[in-house]
Amino acid sequence: MSEAGGGPLAGVRVIDLTSAVLGPVATQILGDMGAEVVKVEPPQGDTMRQVGPTRGRDMAVMFLNINRNKRSVVLDLKREQARRALLRLIDGADVLVHNMRVGAAERLGLSYAALAQRNPRLIHASATGFRKDGRHRDRPAFDDVIQGMSGLAALNAMRDGGEPRYVPSAIADKFCGHVLASAVAMALYRRERTGRGQEVHVPMLETMISFNLAEHLWGGVLDDPSLGLGYGRMFTPYRRPFPTSDGHLCLMANSDDQWQRLLVALGRPDLAEDPRFARLAQRALNIGALYAIVEELMRTRSTAEWQARLDAADVPNGPVHGLADLLEDDYLAETGFFRRVEHPSEGRMLVTAVPVDFSESPGAVRLLPPRLGEHTGEVLREAGLPEAEICDLIGRETSGGQ
Repeated sequence: MSEAGGGPLAGVRVIDLTSAVLGPVATQILGDMGAEVVKVEPPQGDTMRQVGPTRGRDMAVMFLNINRNKRSVVLDLKREQARRALLRLIDGADVLVHNMRVGAAERLGLSYAALAQRNPRLIHASATGFRKDGRHRDRPAFDDVIQGMSGLAALNAMRDGGEPRYVPSAIADKFCGHVLASAVAMALYRRERTGRGQEVHVPMLETMISFNLAEHLWGGVLDDPSLGLGYGRMFTPYRRPFPTSDGHLCLMANSDDQWQRLLVALGRPDLAEDPRFARLAQRALNIGALYAIVEELMRTRSTAEWQARLDAADVPNGPVHGLADLLEDDYLAETGFFRRVEHPSEGRMLVTAVPVDFSESPGAVRLLPPRLGEHTGEVLREAGLPEAEICDLIGRETSGGQ
């Protein structure tokens, strides 16, 4: 890649044993921030290599979009020789990340207890469905299961009385991936102060329950569920993009001052004196009625007219974008969020920029997603494995090694 940068994690070496979505999202974040990520895959590769449109074998779009800034090594961990090679890689690493079930990792000799004896500075990071000390420690779990068990899928039913529905996004996988990446960075910070590594574990269920209940524990915060569970504003049927005369517009006022300015812009300053709406506590109790009034007023003008009025009043607002709209958005073009690059084997690709800014050590897209096993020989040589052993592992003669 042409974009250069050290990144705040430059010099950190990560061995990535993850697959699917959660783990690769986490390790891509680490790679974007400068870490050297070695993605260790089975001979058949990460399952996401097969999901979505593709130009080349094992390079489908789901894989391409969450596996940049990584090098790919193929090791068949069913073979003892491959397991020994993996341990050599881990010996020289700062971080190991995996999303295997607890029992599977232990059977492979990849528990924290085993690896810490070899590499006391190792950050051993993993994410599974449930806590390691509970009865569900080895239950399989994916995004849909966790959305249901965390209460997230039921929120739709609470809002409209319908059936539970999943959020149309792999939200549990992606959010837990972000949590895992941030936890790794925290553990690395502590290691800088103590010199010791540690085990980091992200249980998807508890992580998503914590996420879900941030606003929805409500009366349960006071240990009194009779006061209600769930933040009422989220369930009013009028909490949605407001229809205008020619489309839709999203807006949000929170403070008393913002609501006063919004009501002036809507042409109803008198509502600011209505005792139901005058103060935040009263508005929270009557938000459905207030939103219903706002919806009727919003229907009277075009989206552009309302945007101009609300911008002048400094009220947060924005249009409703479809996925295709994002690709043509003027603001995102201005900030360079989408970038067209040329992949050596897959041709032209669209990549997203690293969204987080660092003034002194910015992250960067340094490596495009790797072909399956593209760097096996290169990485194993760096680890000091003998050439004959490397050739045996990759199934090639010494003269034609990778």
